Amino acid sequence: MKQLQKDTDKIIWDQVRPNRVRNGYRKLMMYLMVFVCATYVVYTLTVFNTSNLHCSKHELVFSTRSSLQNASFSPDIVVPKKTELKHIVFGIAASAKLWERRKNYIKLWWKKDAKMRGIVWLDNHVETQPDDDGLPPVKISTDTSQFAYNNKQGHRSAIRISRIISETLRLGMNNVRWFVMGDDDTVFITDNLVRVLNKYDHNQYYYIGSLSESHLQNIFFSYGMAYGGGGFAISYPLAKALQRMQDRCIQRYPGLYGSDDRMQACMAELGVPLTKEVGFHQYDVYGNLFGLLAAHPVTPLVSLHHLDVVEPIFPEVTRVKALQRLMLPMKLDSAGLIQQSICYDSSKGWTVSVSWGFAIQVFRGILSPREVEMPSRTFLNWYRRADYTAYAFNTRPVARNPCQKAFVFYMTRVRLNSTTNMTVSQYARHRVPHPTCKWHMQDPSNLDKVIVYKRPDPQLWDRSPRRNCCRVLESKKKRLVVDVGLCREGEVTEVIR
Repeated sequence: MKQLQKDTDKIIWDQVRPNRVRNGYRKLMMYLMVFVCATYVVYTLTVFNTSNLHCSKHELVFSTRSSLQNASFSPDIVVPKKTELKHIVFGIAASAKLWERRKNYIKLWWKKDAKMRGIVWLDNHVETQPDDDGLPPVKISTDTSQFAYNNKQGHRSAIRISRIISETLRLGMNNVRWFVMGDDDTVFITDNLVRVLNKYDHNQYYYIGSLSESHLQNIFFSYGMAYGGGGFAISYPLAKALQRMQDRCIQRYPGLYGSDDRMQACMAELGVPLTKEVGFHQYDVYGNLFGLLAAHPVTPLVSLHHLDVVEPIFPEVTRVKALQRLMLPMKLDSAGLIQQSICYDSSKGWTVSVSWGFAIQVFRGILSPREVEMPSRTFLNWYRRADYTAYAFNTRPVARNPCQKAFVFYMTRVRLNSTTNMTVSQYARHRVPHPTCKWHMQDPSNLDKVIVYKRPDPQLWDRSPRRNCCRVLESKKKRLVVDVGLCREGEVTEVIR
């Protein structure tokens, strides 16, 4: 009986003992969790207090949930500043033999007061004159006799000129975005140059320029080459890449003719194509630039080259004085310089073409804008032939019909009316004999002058390219008054016959 009771007690004890062990284990785990939580809280408070004491050192910020909800996370977006003239460095190729004459072209556009930066690179030393103070510094190019050159038609100075960008880079100037190459007989419209370069990211590889006007020149050299006389721009990163390999590259092309085709050969090795901006003008032509300037493409005028070869752009003055006259409207409205507008004097049946700041043409009859925007062939091609197939753009012949010859008015003066903020430019008729016309219509030969009102528009090229519109305000016996400005809503240069 006792043995049975002991066995029963053992069974009960065995059933109770696991529950007690299990309960003890649970209590142990609970104490352990409380200890861990308490330790974590103490540690957190300690770190929080320490971070407040050393906030500037560790740059740690602890926020409550409410403060996080109220916080506004707006990352700083760095917008690069627009390119300015101070970000551009010019490399000007010059010759000691021609320096005394050609330095006058540089004086026209170089702005010492604007702290422009650049170097004139010469082949030999020249004597400086007292009036040379307004010119950029002059340096002598390094010797290039170690480079091979075997082009029988060219001159080995092409090697020296092709290295100007690299030599300018090695001077170590700060805050440079673009290097711009040009010749000593090139005139830059620097405000428009800045406008064009602002279209591109200077941190990328860019090679920007334009072609020759001569179709044969482009075939002989390259349609993918920027012509150096008209000028071209190279971004700073690309100039650095060029400088690292250019001397080796030059050695691989001893048979090339000039400096600009050597430059393009190196660009091809770097894999960088030409970005074309047709406002850079090589002007591989002879004769009179009138037809090209009076029908300038709808793009900013950036440069003019070969000014020693062509006739003065204004008649009966020297080349330098003619360009000085062009600088007057440039100072008032550089964006609109030489931009063409086309309109009609319906009362007399005339077509009026305004090349603002340069010249105006008045035609008898109604010519379509498609005709008038084509340059008239007042010039010869680079091979001195009157061959209309030799150009890389459309042209139209100078009219042979005496009634269709344009009456030309050249700009003589321009001013800004500060009250109305309008430029007032005056154009006088170029007095040349006109053949007799038998058309029964009003004769523009009675006109003495044309007056043009135009508001300066610095943001002209921030919009999509479009010709300005012009309107005839007054058409009297001796004078014609025209307004030029942005086209109004629905306004069209419409041919009405």
